Amino acid sequence: MSSTVSYWILNSTRNSIATLQGGRRLYSRCVSNRNKFKWRLFSRVPPTLNSSPCGGFTLCKAYRHTSTEEDFHLQLSPEQVNEVLRAGESAHKILDLESRVPNSVLQFESNQLAANSPVEDRRGVASCVQTSGLMFGIFDGHGGHACAQAVSERLFYYVAVSLMSHQTLEHMEGSVESMKPLLPILHWLKHPGDSIYKDVTSVHLDHLRVYWQELLDLHMEMGLSIEEALMYSFQRLDSDISLEIQAPLEDEVTRNLSLQVAFSGATACMAHVDGIHLHVANAGDCRAILGVQEDNGMWSCLPLTRDHNAWNQAELSRLKREHPESEDRTIIMEDRLLGVLMPCRAFGDVQLKWSKELQRSVLERGFNTEALNIYQFTPSHYYTPPYLTAEPEVTYHRLRPQDKFLVLASDGLWDMLSNEDVVRLVVGHLAEADWHKTDLAQRPANLGLMQSLLLQRKASGLHEADQNAATRLIRHAIGSNEYGEMEPERLAAMLTLPEDLARMYRDDITVTVVYFNSESIGAYYKGG
Repeated sequence: MSSTVSYWILNSTRNSIATLQGGRRLYSRCVSNRNKFKWRLFSRVPPTLNSSPCGGFTLCKAYRHTSTEEDFHLQLSPEQVNEVLRAGESAHKILDLESRVPNSVLQFESNQLAANSPVEDRRGVASCVQTSGLMFGIFDGHGGHACAQAVSERLFYYVAVSLMSHQTLEHMEGSVESMKPLLPILHWLKHPGDSIYKDVTSVHLDHLRVYWQELLDLHMEMGLSIEEALMYSFQRLDSDISLEIQAPLEDEVTRNLSLQVAFSGATACMAHVDGIHLHVANAGDCRAILGVQEDNGMWSCLPLTRDHNAWNQAELSRLKREHPESEDRTIIMEDRLLGVLMPCRAFGDVQLKWSKELQRSVLERGFNTEALNIYQFTPSHYYTPPYLTAEPEVTYHRLRPQDKFLVLASDGLWDMLSNEDVVRLVVGHLAEADWHKTDLAQRPANLGLMQSLLLQRKASGLHEADQNAATRLIRHAIGSNEYGEMEPERLAAMLTLPEDLARMYRDDITVTVVYFNSESIGAYYKGG
């Protein structure tokens, strides 16, 4: 590569790799201290899902690609850069709903860029069918993608069921008893590339049914409050993930997958929007922020979550309260929980929740843990489990007309950009979109005008404008220099790093930007 930035990235990568020449292939062992893997002790790669002839899937061990000399000389054109960045784009406009509660969401835009292979992040957007509200979620997996996949598919159902009235739950139970179709629970708005574990949905439904049966026993006419629903759903799903692998399962595929889900992990941040009521639940180091425009036109950022990690003093205090004083110096070591895990709250990760005896009893049931990439280890100073929890912090915010957008993202974005940077970039995206609309509105739109605008942009050295705010954020996260300026060569270099090296410089990045309807929100306050 010709640019200074590209040369520095690839040259520093070479210097951080201990290589053994074998023909033209480089057999690499990472020795860099730049590595920010959440699991410090793990080096295996999560398994992948392959299609089987019977229409299901088989579990097989995945091997990480090893760099060749050709990988270091691959260059992308600007068009190819855009193609890579926009492959995971998703955008939906939210139709107006006939309801007394104003529809406060105009639309959302989302995107995802992988660093791990396969990508360990997941995302989800769905509307509640039997109750009101939209749900948005970001799920950041570690130690594999299995737990993030399971949580992204199941958590919204637990929340939706928690909000249902007693009458609706009775109808659901009656349908199962009489073997009739269930009432629809969620309407998903998925990207075509989003995967799903179709083979195990019946098992998940069985456990969801047990949960709604317990809710029926509470005899609550109107269901749980949203705060309670979020709190209980996070913890109940995590408990089910733990219990499912402890119970005897005859089907080998389901048994293996349940083990992978329990022994990998995932942090989660989700938002529930119902009219002017915004609730955010967070467990881990994903993050949610609001972009706010004051009456004087100035923009600001309102954080809605706190990262659950070693830099959160409240989280450190919680951990110390829950364990003996003798563990104060070992519960966090080198800024990690027990020296191994960066987030202090997560789904799965039963290695940090179960007793040593329970872990041994489960793993001794004949699992091929090597093929399944199950990490068998006991951290030092493992005395009083559980050390990890999936209990979320729930934040409530009453939406105002000045609240313009919500950004949820995995920590891969926040590692690169500050909260203020993210708001500034989304505001810039909105301003650029308005400029295009204004410019075209002032002059007749024709092919000549469009070509002229494109030539002006090309002459000024700007890339083709992103239509998706999430894409713009990802572009700047990996392509900006220390001054916040976009460097096309740096961007191309980051996108062409081989998959066994990309994770040394960035994490998976998943972003969802939700735009609010200020007019509908304002009408609520006016009594409209």
